[in-house]
Amino acid sequence: MPTDNNKASSSQPYASSSIITSSPGIPRLLADIGGTNARFALETAPGKIEAVAVLPCEDYATLDDAMEAYLADPAIAELAVGGVRYCAVAIANPVNGDQVRMTNHHWQFSIETVRRKLGFDQFLVVNDFTALAMSLPYLAVDQKRQIGGGDAKTDNVIGLIGAGTGLGVSGLIPSNGRWTALKSEGGHVTFSPADECEVGILRFAWREFSHVSAERVLSGDGLELIYRALADMQGLSVEPLPAPEISRRALAGESPLCAEAVDRFCGMLGTIAGNVAVTLGALGGIYIGGGIVPRLGDRFLASPFRQRFEQKGRFDSYLAQIPTFVITAEYPAFLGVSAILTENISDAAANPRA
Repeated sequence: MPTDNNKASSSQPYASSSIITSSPGIPRLLADIGGTNARFALETAPGKIEAVAVLPCEDYATLDDAMEAYLADPAIAELAVGGVRYCAVAIANPVNGDQVRMTNHHWQFSIETVRRKLGFDQFLVVNDFTALAMSLPYLAVDQKRQIGGGDAKTDNVIGLIGAGTGLGVSGLIPSNGRWTALKSEGGHVTFSPADECEVGILRFAWREFSHVSAERVLSGDGLELIYRALADMQGLSVEPLPAPEISRRALAGESPLCAEAVDRFCGMLGTIAGNVAVTLGALGGIYIGGGIVPRLGDRFLASPFRQRFEQKGRFDSYLAQIPTFVITAEYPAFLGVSAILTENISDAAANPRA
């Protein structure tokens, strides 16, 4: 069975949280599907997620082909004694109804058809950012890193932003002992500059786009745009660089311009995170996911992010009390999609069909 290193890894569980005390439908198959890779795991006990495998999407004609390949491995069969009857999938795609057509890969499928083919009692498919939001209450202490001060207030709204290919925004609303994840498109709010340099970045972006959203500057493409804008403003002739290379050169101290671009990115992300916090009243904290920030490590800790997060004039003291966390868990979507599946199984048991 293909995995991160092309071998099964069932001896070490991915995560276990004391918060997770009940997971009906064990063992269960969990998946996190992106445009490039499909990640699978088994939950063999409440909060115990094992045998994580990463399968290249291009190696399989359909999602169910990839799922069958994972389940067919003898190591998985040994863990899943009696078979797998429940499955939950987080997918980088809108999920509206039975038909799912991926926007960044050729896979398309009917949820009900896949459920019947693989013999699941329940097959749940949700947006990956919804799953990420639902993972937040279940993250262990070593699966997140606090940036700056503040203390989370229990039973309060939690905010989430994630900068990667795009800019995801969500929140968790507590209600009657449960959480509801917001299906937000907050990454597409209009970008608002906070100083003269950012006004210059906005003017540069306007050359290409009539509407400059927060996502335009706070994403992988956005980091590249910031780099080009700063070079243009300083009269520098530079080669275009992909976002990972900009980050690498900044972390290695090889390029002052790359370092400035990363710091600008972090500062602007702080402003947007603060906007999310005051909009939602997120006294439970703001969490940062996505592919960019977790890779910055200590550089993000020393960046202008937290200063800009709190920089809200009369609301400085309000923001100062709200903690901000970087999600460091490797596969947090598994925790979230498992929590959603648990709720769905429990609801179905409490309200059986007539």
